[in-house]
Amino acid sequence: FKGAELLADTIKEKIENYLNNNNDVIFTLDTHNEKYMDTHEGKNLPVIHCVKGSEGWKVNKKVDYLDKAIKVFEKPTFPSLDLANYLKDKDYEEVELCGLVSNICVISNAVMVKSALPNANIFIDAKATDSFDKVLQDKCFDVLEGLHIKVINR
Repeated sequence: FKGAELLADTIKEKIENYLNNNNDVIFTLDTHNEKYMDTHEGKNLPVIHCVKGSEGWKVNKKVDYLDKAIKVFEKPTFPSLDLANYLKDKDYEEVELCGLVSNICVISNAVMVKSALPNANIFIDAKATDSFDKVLQDKCFDVLEGLHIKVINR
């Protein structure tokens, strides 16, 4: 959606700061195939996007640090169960999520992270996520805070 590209510099700075401090960086990639419109998600979000191998599937060049990530998860739907399963045995005290779309993938992955790491401080920087629907994004932030996931720079 228009304006999403404006997040690239903010997210790039975050990734570089984490890497420079020897912190882990993990990516989740929205990954669909040509039959996306036949899926439950595709029937409810009928916009073909992030088809594996297409231009729209690629990470923005400014934030393409996939080679420096400790893990990259391709996820066929909003949340990543693989991410949660990976995290559940880790001892992270703090986790930050960022990216797109705040009220879809970010919130669903935040819930997965909270389930995997119930005692971790989980937060989202409002300046490092966005949505095509600002009203829904604001409601999303309220729900996140209700789940004890901190939203900063709101």
